[in-house]
Amino acid sequence: MIGVVATLEIQDGKQAEFEGVAKDLMAKVKANEPGCTTYQLYKAKGSDTTYVFLEQYASAEALAAHGKSEHFVAAQPGLGACLAGAPKIEMLDIVE
Repeated sequence: MIGVVATLEIQDGKQAEFEGVAKDLMAKVKANEPGCTTYQLYKAKGSDTTYVFLEQYASAEALAAHGKSEHFVAAQPGLGACLAGAPKIEMLDIVE
């Protein structure tokens, strides 16, 4: 299993737009990517502009497929237009 934590700072005033694109992406990931066992967006407590995607993939292949998926690629312009800076991406290995 591979974990990903993606922290995103969103431009103030763009939260609703970002959430709309992100919710659509979450639904498509959950419906079309069996190798992605978790793909959930959270909003940081105490912040109006910090969001975090928590993701879990069954394998490196599943993670690679996610990055190349039609729905992920299609969502990038909409998500990117809302960002206040570069996302912080942390890759994690599962401890079992």
